[in-house]
Amino acid sequence: MRKKLLLPMVVVFLSATLIHAQDKLDSLLPVRGLCINVPRPAQLDSFVTFIDKELSVRKVNTLILSVEYSYQFKSHPELIDSFALSTAEVKKIVSVCKKHHIRIVPQINFLGHQSWANRTGKLLKQYPQFDETPWIQMPEKYEWPNADKLYCKSYCPLHPDLHKVIFDVMDELVDVFEADVFHAGMDEVFFLGEDKCPRCGGRDPSELFADEVRRIQDHLALKRKELWIWGDRLIDGKTSGLGEWEASYNNSYRAVDLIPKDVVICDWHYERADKTAIYFAMKGFRVMTCPWRDVNVSLAQINDMVDFRKTATPEMRDRLLGIIETTWSNTGNFLRSFYNNQPKPNERSSWYCFRMMYDAIGKL
Repeated sequence: MRKKLLLPMVVVFLSATLIHAQDKLDSLLPVRGLCINVPRPAQLDSFVTFIDKELSVRKVNTLILSVEYSYQFKSHPELIDSFALSTAEVKKIVSVCKKHHIRIVPQINFLGHQSWANRTGKLLKQYPQFDETPWIQMPEKYEWPNADKLYCKSYCPLHPDLHKVIFDVMDELVDVFEADVFHAGMDEVFFLGEDKCPRCGGRDPSELFADEVRRIQDHLALKRKELWIWGDRLIDGKTSGLGEWEASYNNSYRAVDLIPKDVVICDWHYERADKTAIYFAMKGFRVMTCPWRDVNVSLAQINDMVDFRKTATPEMRDRLLGIIETTWSNTGNFLRSFYNNQPKPNERSSWYCFRMMYDAIGKL
């Protein structure tokens, strides 16, 4: 009789231990994420396996997928980019994420990042009338700095035909990924309220930025969906000393007091473990810290977030949500490097940072 009872008792003990460990991890870091480009169709099966075998064992529970226009949209087929996923292919990702209780957050960059280097993005290529700075021509060879101060193009948030188009594709992505949240990007917006723009020239950039956030958030709220954005445009770059990349030099930072508090902030810092998550939490926002490729920075950010949550008031603790590793590379390259340990581990790379970061989280 004792032998017959032993195995069930062991199973119950192990199950209780696993549940306790999961509860502890959820208490320390409720959000444990990865931000990565959506895979090309040829990479899809490898990516699904990566989710199934790698993300699941590391207890990743949030996956930001930078889709942009790499989906076969039915609402606006003119915006479909090359190597776009079909609905059936997207559902493979949805299925494996459901299996492991991983929340999918699809992303399209709104407002800024409408071009890259010398290439115009799909939206402005198909709808050049939406361009905030049409007088700035894309160079044959891109260099920074340049006379036009061109980093990335922006769309004009006041163009009367803009939101019908971008809301159509946003709604379609949220639906196909069966998501309850959408990431609108909105980082590194350098062109906003330009004087030569006939619609928003002379307007306060902070009000333009806040109005665009509110417009997107209000639309998502109609379907009970949540809005996430990057946080850099909401930080004063000069006062903080963080500069014009990780923060704002064009006064858009004042929008931090104008946008709804139910918008969630993804607070990225890649070179130092700056503690601006506390700033956003004190402003009333829920926030995650987002590292990239520096292992030492990411480990410090993990320790900071855990310490913030341990020592914060209950009100603040509930706003400090966790940490999300960003990759900013082709998904195929990321997977090849991850599985082949290339480049060398001591080089700064997102795949190695991801591995080391989640090794550390696993030891919490």
